[in-house]
Parts: sequence; structure tokens; C-alpha cells
Amino acid sequence: MFALEFMKNAYFAGTTVAILCGVLGVFVIARRLAFLGHALSEIGFSGATFGLLMNFSPLNGMLLATVLSAFAAHGLGVQRERSEVATSAVSAAFMGAGVLFLSLSNKNASFATSILFGSIVGISVQNVIQICSISLIVLLIMLFIYRRLKFDSFDAVGASIQYTNTNLISLLFLVIMAVSVSVAAQIVGSLLIFVLLTLPAATAQIFCKSVNKMILFAVVQAILGVWLGLALGYYTSWPVSFFIAIFESGVYLISRIIVRNK
Repeated sequence: MFALEFMKNAYFAGTTVAILCGVLGVFVIARRLAFLGHALSEIGFSGATFGLLMNFSPLNGMLLATVLSAFAAHGLGVQRERSEVATSAVSAAFMGAGVLFLSLSNKNASFATSILFGSIVGISVQNVIQICSISLIVLLIMLFIYRRLKFDSFDAVGASIQYTNTNLISLLFLVIMAVSVSVAAQIVGSLLIFVLLTLPAATAQIFCKSVNKMILFAVVQAILGVWLGLALGYYTSWPVSFFIAIFESGVYLISRIIVRNK
């Protein structure tokens, strides 16, 4: 398996994405932005297909669409209550636009499948370098703002009292989230990105009490899911995202059952 170049690329990129999603997911769950993460993935689909239409990288198209949407979301205050309907309407419109862009680009259905559900075959060395570089930058930014972000995510009231301006942290986190969604979609696809972004962190929240332990737990679970998914995808020729989704969902559901029956 590791004699093949694309599998080496897939494991390297997949591990990087798993680490990114594990770290980010803890704060996504804490800030109750799981639904927005799913919406950004759908918006990313339209960005990727727009990239195909304009003859540039689908990843660059996703980055453009999701980052612009993050700024728009912050301006519209989507983190406020009763914003789900508006977010759903916007994401549905972008999904429709994505279908139109794909049709106009004259690409076949395999391109849509690759964007929506990910593809290990299509990951080149250039993609690995781009994914790892972006992920490293995002992780370094999160490390730099870690204390403020943790305070704002887990004690928003206290953070608003101690710091006069928490809007900058909120905006920066939305941009980081948008970039991470675009990067992670290269492995699991735009429709299943919330699997890596939310389920490992949600499971970690069940067993762990401290933020650092939650991050470690989520990262390990995300990596195991990606590694298992890639291996089973290679040996069965089934979609990698299917195995990742089954593993992460199964671990979360079993964890909930175990805790409930204690």
C-alpha cells in the first residue's frame, strides 16, 4: 500500500487534516458552530466548482468562497440565536450555484463526486504541500491566540468583561474555521467535513474535563478514523469518507451509550 505514491500523499495529508480538525473541533463545539461548519462546507462546494469553471484549483476556489462567507457571517452575526434558517437559505443557494458552475464547466460526474466526498487518488505532492502549509499556518495562529480563544469559547461572559473587544477573536476564528473546512474537504469531501470537525471533539467532551485533554483525545480519534478509512478504502475500493464517517459516528454513539448506562 505504501509503495504507491498517492497513498503516501493521502496518509500525510490525511494525518495533517486530522490534527487540524481535532484541535479546531474542540472550539467549534464549545462555540456551538457545528451547523455553521456544515454550511461552510456546502458553500465550499460552490467555490470548488467555480474554480473548475474558471480553470484554477478547486481548493483555491473553496478558500475564496468560505473565507468571504466567514467575513459575511461575522458581519451578519450568525452566531446569534435564530440564525439557522438564514444560514440554511444561504448554504442552499450556494449548493444550487455549485451545481450550475459544475454544469457550465462541462466536467463529468466524477468531479462532483470527488468534491463532495473526497478522493485519495487525486492527491498530488503539490496538494500535500499546499494542505500541510495552510494547516501549519492555521495551527500556529491558533497557538498564538490560544489563551484568548479558550477564554472566549468556554467563558464568553468572563471574556467580554475582561477584554473590551472580543469581536476580533470571533472573526479570526471564523476565518480559521473557513480555511480548515476547505483544507479538510480535500480528504473527506465537502459534504462530510462536519464528521471530522465535530464528532471527535464531541466524543472528547464526554470523557475529558480539561481543554488540553479534549484536544488530545479529539486529535487521536480523528487520526485513527482517517488512517482506518484510508486503509479500508484502499483494500475495498469503497469511498474513504464512508469508512471515516462510520468510524467517527460509531465511536461517538458507543461513547454516549456507555456513559448513559453507567
